[in-house]
Amino acid sequence: MSMTPLHPRFAQVTARIRERSASERAAYLARLDRLAARTRGSDRLGCANIAHAVAALPSADKLRIVAERSPHLGIVTAYNDMLSAHQPYETYPSLIRDEARRQGATAQVAGGVPAMCDGITQGEPGMELSLFSRDTIAMSTAVALSHDVFDAALLLGVCDKIVPGLLIGALHFGHLPCVFVPAGPMSTGLSNAEKARARELAAQGRVDRAALLAVEGAAYHGPGTCTFYGTANSNQMLLEAMGLHVPGTAFVHPHDGLREVLTREAVRHVLGLVRGGSRFLPIGRLVDERAIVNAMAALLATGGSTNHLIHWVAVARAAGLVIDWNDFAELSDVVPLLARVYPNGAADVNEFQAAGGPGFVLRELARGGLLHTDAATVAPRGMSAYFEVPVLESEAAQPPTAAAAQPAPAMPMPASLSWTVLPEAPGDDTVLRRADRPFSPTGGLRLLTGNLGRAVIKVSAVPADRHVVEAPARVFDSQESLQGACARGELEGDVVVVVRFQGPRANGMPELHKLTPPLAVLQGRGQRVALVTDGRMSGASGKVPAAIHVVPEALTGGPLARVRDGDTVRVDAVAGTLHVLVDPAQWALREPAGRPAPLAEEAAHGLGRDLFAGMRRNVRSAEEGAVTWL
Repeated sequence: MSMTPLHPRFAQVTARIRERSASERAAYLARLDRLAARTRGSDRLGCANIAHAVAALPSADKLRIVAERSPHLGIVTAYNDMLSAHQPYETYPSLIRDEARRQGATAQVAGGVPAMCDGITQGEPGMELSLFSRDTIAMSTAVALSHDVFDAALLLGVCDKIVPGLLIGALHFGHLPCVFVPAGPMSTGLSNAEKARARELAAQGRVDRAALLAVEGAAYHGPGTCTFYGTANSNQMLLEAMGLHVPGTAFVHPHDGLREVLTREAVRHVLGLVRGGSRFLPIGRLVDERAIVNAMAALLATGGSTNHLIHWVAVARAAGLVIDWNDFAELSDVVPLLARVYPNGAADVNEFQAAGGPGFVLRELARGGLLHTDAATVAPRGMSAYFEVPVLESEAAQPPTAAAAQPAPAMPMPASLSWTVLPEAPGDDTVLRRADRPFSPTGGLRLLTGNLGRAVIKVSAVPADRHVVEAPARVFDSQESLQGACARGELEGDVVVVVRFQGPRANGMPELHKLTPPLAVLQGRGQRVALVTDGRMSGASGKVPAAIHVVPEALTGGPLARVRDGDTVRVDAVAGTLHVLVDPAQWALREPAGRPAPLAEEAAHGLGRDLFAGMRRNVRSAEEGAVTWL
C-alpha cells in the first residue's frame, strides 16, 4: 500500500502531545533505560532470591533460567470463570509454558489480577468499585512483576477496566517487552436489538422477570466477550491500533482452532523483543505519542466506548504522556466514522470481524493519513501487519529447536500461521465502510463545554434529530431516585435529566447503564430527553443523548450542584455546548447543593466500599484519567 502523508490535523495533535509531554516523557524514558541496562534478574538477584523464584519449576526449566540464561517470561493473568470473556484463560498458562519450552525459553505465572464484570454489577453497589478496580489491577500487575526476574511479559486480559489496568501496570515496568493475549468474543446469540427491546418492555412492566431472564440468557450464553461494541471490545480495537497484539488476534473466537495458534504466536512475538535479540523493544518505548494517537483514531473511527476518554488519558500518563479531551475533540473533527456496530448499528462484533474487522479499519485510516504507520509494534513488519488477517497455513508444524528438544513436549505439535490481505471492499457495507465513503465524515464523540462544565457525548448512536435537546431539568442525586420517578410516571414532557454526585470522588463514578431502558422508553413516546451526569455510561449505551463525565464533579462544588428542578438546560452536540439557561446574576448567587447525608453514608460503607476511601479522596478528575496514583 502506498504511503499517505499524515493529515495536517492528525500531525498537529501528535506534535502538540509530544511538546506538551516532553519533560515527563524524557524523565520516564530515562528511568526505563536505567532499568533496562541492569544485569538480567537471574544473574543479579541473590542466590536465595533466585532459589525462591524457581523452586517450583521443573529441573530443566531451572537449568535454562540459571545456567543457560534463556529468556524467562512472566504471565500476568486476569483469569476467573466469573467473566465469560476471561474463562478461556484457564488453560492459557500451560499452553504458553509449552510454547516457551519449544522455543528454548521458560514461563511462569507471575501473578493474577482481579477482574470484575460490569454486566453483573450494573446498578448495584459493586459498580462503585468498578472504576477504581482499574488502578487496583495496575497495582496488582506491579506486584506480579515486582519479583523482577523476567525478561518479558505476556498480559492476559480483555474486559473493561482489566486491559487499561494491565497496560498501566506494565508501563510502570516499561523496560520489559510485553504482548497482550486476548481470548476472543462469544458466538452470536440473541441480537442486541431484541435484547434492548426486551429491556425497554421490562421497564414499562410489560415483560416479567422470567421472560427477561430468558432473553438475557440467550444474549449472554457462552465463553468470550459480550458481542456488543462496548468497552471490552473497544479495548481490543485499541490494542490492535497500538500494535500490542499479534496482528489480527482481537476477534477470533475462543473455540476457533486459530486461537491456540495465535496464543502460541504471542510467545514467539514477545521472545523476538527481548534484550540481546535483534529487536529489543520494551513496552515503554513502543507506547509513545504515535501509539496513543493511533488508539484515539481507532476509537473515533469505530464509535467506541466513552470510557476510553478516561482510561486512555490514564494510560498515556503511565507512559509519561499528557493528553486531554481537546485532543480527542480535534481528532474527532477529521477522523471519519467507518464502522457501525451495536450500539452504533445493528451488527455485533462477529459481523464486524466478518466484514473486515480491525484490519480493515486500520488500513482505511492509513489511507486517509489518519494513522502513524511508522509507529513501533510487537509485529516485526510494523503497522502494515495489522492491515491483514491471520489464517492457519497447515496442520503441519515446524520442528522444535534443538534447545527445546529435551524433554519432549507433551502437547501435540501446533499448526503454522500466515497472514493474508483483506479485500478492497468490506464484506458488508452496512457494517464497515471505506475511508472515501464513510458513515460520517467525523468521529463518534464530541466535547461539550459551557457553564455546566466540560463533558463528552457519544453521538454516533444518537439520531441526528436528537443532537440538540433543550428542556426543563429534573435533578436527581442518585440513579435509584431517577428510576423511581420513571416507574411512578413522573417524567412527562420534554426533560433534561440531571443525575449528580456520581463522580470519582463522590462514589467512584459508577456506570449508569441501568438508566438507558427507562429513558429510552420516554424517548420512544416522543418526548425529547437527554441525560447530564458526572457519572459514566456503559460502552453499550446508545440512542438517548447523554452528556457524561461532567467536570468539575458536583461533590467538589461543580456547576451541576447548582442546577434546580425547572431550570432550562441545553445539550447541543452540534455546537459542542452544555449550558443552563439561567440569568447569570442569579446563577452566580446560587449556593451549591450538598449531597444528602444518607447517600454519602451509603457510598462510603458496605460491600467493600470502605476499602476504597483513600482512592476516592485522592482521585484526579475524569478528564485527568481518574488516576489515583499521581
